[in-house]
Parts: sequence; C-alpha cells; structure tokens
Amino acid sequence: MRLTKLGHACVRIERGGSTVVIDPGMFTEADALRGADAVLITHEHADHFAEDRLRAAVADNPGLRIWSNRAVAGALEGIGAKVSVVGEGDAFEIDGLDVSVHGEWHAVIHPDIPRVGNIGFLLGGTLFHPGDALTLPPHPVETLLLPIAGPWAKVSELIDYVREAGPSRALAIHEAVLSDVGRMVHGRLLGEGGPGTGAEFSQLAVGEGVDLAG
Repeated sequence: MRLTKLGHACVRIERGGSTVVIDPGMFTEADALRGADAVLITHEHADHFAEDRLRAAVADNPGLRIWSNRAVAGALEGIGAKVSVVGEGDAFEIDGLDVSVHGEWHAVIHPDIPRVGNIGFLLGGTLFHPGDALTLPPHPVETLLLPIAGPWAKVSELIDYVREAGPSRALAIHEAVLSDVGRMVHGRLLGEGGPGTGAEFSQLAVGEGVDLAG
C-alpha cells in the first residue's frame, strides 16, 4: 500500500491498482477525489465530509463506491452511487483490501455540544484511521493516523492514546487548525522531544507519500 497525505484528515491509499480516499473534507485539496475508486468517511463534520465535492465526484465517476455511517449516507440520499452504511464490528472488502469498522462516537468537544457518530477504519489490518475519536484499533497496527489538533484534542491524551494503541508509527492528521509553530510544538511533544509514545512520529507535507505494509 502507498499512503499520500491530501490535507487535514484526508489521505489517499493506493494498492494493487485501486485507490481509496478517506475523509475528503472542506480543508482538503479540491481534487482529492480525482481517480478514486472508493471513499471512506468517518463522520459528518465538514472538515471530513464535503457533500458538494462528493456529489461532483460521483457525477464524474458513477461507479464510485462510498462507505460511511448512517448520518453521512442520509445526507447523500439520491446521489446515485453505491453508498453502504457501516458501523462498529462491520467488515467489507475493497478490491481485495480488507476493511473493518471500529468505534461509534466522536470525541467529546464539550458536554453541552451533542456528539455525532464517528467510525474508524482499519485497512489491511495494518493502517487505522480513527476519525475524530481516540478509538483503539482491535490490535496493535503498523501505522496509526493520529488526529493531533482540534477543539476536543489534548496532547496528554494523544500521548496516552498512542501508547495504548501500540502502533509502530504514528502519522499526523487533522492539523489544519494549527499554525506552523503549533505543528512544531505538537511534533516535539508527540515525537522525540516529548515523554515518549513508543511509536515513531512524523508529519507528512501535503502531497507527500509513504509506503506501507499490507
């Protein structure tokens, strides 16, 4: 597999001639869905799900397949593409790539703000995208996509999350709300300058890719 960072929480996964895009939202490059065979969406927030862009992508490619939770599927009613509703414990296959679903709820932003549903996707048993939650994968994975910043995120909790999840490496996502200085500070705390997570930590530039197992 090859992973390419597309901005904020969005990544493109290429494997065996098939392309899967996860969480193409409003902070993602406008062409993030170009060439996609399938799309995975963790939840309904606009930084993860840009309905207009997805509808445009389906108009260009009627064979595009989409997996998400019930709220996102409801927003896409009438889109014409194959939209599958999935939740905790479900599993499916995308062109030979095994995908399983874990988690149910978005992290708490504030007790007075209603929580929305949020699902994480485990691809090939080795790559986990948790969306906006600190959901643990079912087993230690090679690569954890780590949401490092947001109105609900706290660095101490992120450190403990990586320690408990036990990945070999953590790749930063969900950092559009950070300045360059903020990225540097978070990188130090989550990397070698911090108390330690047990995982290699890195931040990819937009358009930068990395090869993965699976």
